[in-house]
Amino acid sequence: MFIAMNQFQIHLEHAEEFEKVWIERDRRLTDVPGFLEFKLLRGETDKDAETRKYVSHTIWSSEEDFRSWTQSQNFRDAHKSAADNRQMYLGPPVFEGFTVVRGA
Repeated sequence: MFIAMNQFQIHLEHAEEFEKVWIERDRRLTDVPGFLEFKLLRGETDKDAETRKYVSHTIWSSEEDFRSWTQSQNFRDAHKSAADNRQMYLGPPVFEGFTVVRGA
């Protein structure tokens, strides 16, 4: 199993709008080979109270399945309007990928 996460720092004034974009967006994942699960995680506000951290969390059967998706037309379609919301972000997302060594 492979877990892919992107961390986003969002200007607090845009947090509600950011969540709405993610709730309403067509992620195009449900029919992708190897895709198992998606969650959008909301963190607490940062100590400066101007930003909030969010994490997109996906679980895949394998890293190869995840990498194949990132090269697909589905991926391009799902991310085509990302630049439209640039004002919400404090910077680009930070990616982290993990191979599951042991599960429950």
